[in-house]
Amino acid sequence: MLTSPVIWLSRLQWSEVTGYWLLVTGCWLLVTGYWFLQIDSLFMSYKNLEIWKLAEELVIEIHEMTLSKLPKFEMFEVGSQIRRSIKSVKATIVEGYGRKRYKAEFIKFLIYALASNDETTDHLETLFKTKSLTDEALYNSLHAKLQTLGKKINLFIKGVAGTDWNSGQQPVTSNQQL
Repeated sequence: MLTSPVIWLSRLQWSEVTGYWLLVTGCWLLVTGYWFLQIDSLFMSYKNLEIWKLAEELVIEIHEMTLSKLPKFEMFEVGSQIRRSIKSVKATIVEGYGRKRYKAEFIKFLIYALASNDETTDHLETLFKTKSLTDEALYNSLHAKLQTLGKKINLFIKGVAGTDWNSGQQPVTSNQQL
């Protein structure tokens, strides 16, 4: 039984688990039945977003891959392009988060991040198909992470779009397709 006051957060943090998440004196509780886009305390940052964390991980892995696993001539061609496109994913998530006060702006930048993620996937596929990247295990790992990131960004966009931006607390029923 809860004896502590319940505090709703007021900024964006996507919960992928079905249910309402409540912050009760420092502990998260799940009340089942709904998807919920919730949201901000004084400590909320874009660095808490799962999509940003995955994008940062990919930036590091792709940067290292381009410097150590590609032929030297590719470092300044597709290697350079793939580094810029994955860094753009992360940067546009940050820029969109900075504009989160305006729902349409936030969604616009998340869509840009999704497009840059697709561009990164295309560059990775090109490197593998042209045999510039020969490490199949690395290719499969990076490709799977890029696909996961794309799905998560897409779900995040749908979550933001389905939220009443004025109250910041409109749930979307779990029966709806996200």
